[in-house]
Amino acid sequence: MGDDEAVSTARRLLKLREAEQPRLKRIADYMCGQHASVYVPRGARAEYRWLIDRAKVKILPLVVTVVSQNMYVDGYRPKGSDDNAAPWAVWQANRLDARQHGVHRAALTYGASYVVVMPGKPVPVITPFSPRRLTALYADPVNDEWPIFAIEDRLENTVKGQRRVVRVYDDQARYTLTGKPDGTELRLDGDNAVMQHNLGVCPVVRFVNTDDLDGDGVLGEVEPLIDAQDQLNMTTFNLLMAQQYAAFRQRWVTGMAPPVDDAGNPIEPFRSRVDGLFVAEDADTRFGEFGQTDLKGYLDSREATIRHISTLSQVPPYHLLGQMVNLSAEALAAARDGLDRKIDERESLFGEGWEQALRLAGLAAGDKRAWEDTAAQVVWRDTSARSLAQTVDALGKLVTMLGVPPQELWERVPGVTQTDVGRWKKAAEQGDAMGRLNGIIEKQMSQPRAAAPVGPVPGVAA
Repeated sequence: MGDDEAVSTARRLLKLREAEQPRLKRIADYMCGQHASVYVPRGARAEYRWLIDRAKVKILPLVVTVVSQNMYVDGYRPKGSDDNAAPWAVWQANRLDARQHGVHRAALTYGASYVVVMPGKPVPVITPFSPRRLTALYADPVNDEWPIFAIEDRLENTVKGQRRVVRVYDDQARYTLTGKPDGTELRLDGDNAVMQHNLGVCPVVRFVNTDDLDGDGVLGEVEPLIDAQDQLNMTTFNLLMAQQYAAFRQRWVTGMAPPVDDAGNPIEPFRSRVDGLFVAEDADTRFGEFGQTDLKGYLDSREATIRHISTLSQVPPYHLLGQMVNLSAEALAAARDGLDRKIDERESLFGEGWEQALRLAGLAAGDKRAWEDTAAQVVWRDTSARSLAQTVDALGKLVTMLGVPPQELWERVPGVTQTDVGRWKKAAEQGDAMGRLNGIIEKQMSQPRAAAPVGPVPGVAA
């Protein structure tokens, strides 16, 4: 791709990218708590607006967090092997044990996220991206494994101020362009503008939250819940209004002329206080009070909306409501059933993305065998809510009743990492070797010694 073609391609991709940015910006605003406001009448007082600012229940981030915290890639295994494949070293070098969560959260939030794999020293570089910073263009967005182009767009701070940095990826190279913050005057950025990767594919891998066969665009966890979030905020605002103005008993008085000040202006006859008493000299004066507003209806309405969000998102209600009273193991498993099925589906979708990325990392490292290994699979950590005692008991029965080797079940123990399993296996192998050595020694020690020959000892006179 020549200089002029790189610039024109970047401008075309930036224009295509603009179409999805308002939707992504709206989702990001709701994740940050910048929700749409409730209705504000003209001439609303400062107190009214003060209540609006506090009538926001930020529940959408929790919906994403509950799913994301149950997803953790713990290994990458070739078919028929218990050891991680060679590209797993690239994973570790790129700190993806921690950075994988950003990829999962972005895909859950917006519906898609990306990683870019580029050759590097000493290992290839894997860089995660949100769809707000990178967009990939596919000939067939439903069935194509690799995009035609991808464009990365960001603002960069320099000594002279901000500048726009745009990177275009194709199947042979990465092109870096710079320009003004508004995107004008884009040009290739000096001698390092073009980086040849020669991978033969555009080095961008997409992670999707749902598998869309219609090509209408992927959908995240947040967007379908925005209307329910607005309903929750409206109910919360009404609750705060009732608390502020009607949740206490108001008193009234009749049959009494209001007192006046020295200028003849009426003044308030009474001031409510804890240690005060209303007294009037006129026998026709009557006192009374209005009952306070019952807040239970507002609270029940809020809880109903949260349960509705729980149903739509398949997140158990106890995560969103904080209510968990005497749940048995069976009840807890039933409550988590929808969430577990959802996590299984997301692991299947995201797992294909990580396998594609690790294959590409093998190609970028010059490992043709890793690139051609389409049978290798990522291993997900088991995060199911099960009792450790029950799990170990079940695994023990698999060993004793079905004859499953114990080493094959170690990784199924909750909370155990692949590092733990590797260390246990090494210790077990050393223990087996010592056991065999001790057996040989004991066998030798238990055998009877041969009798000494009878006769003169050489060198000793008879």
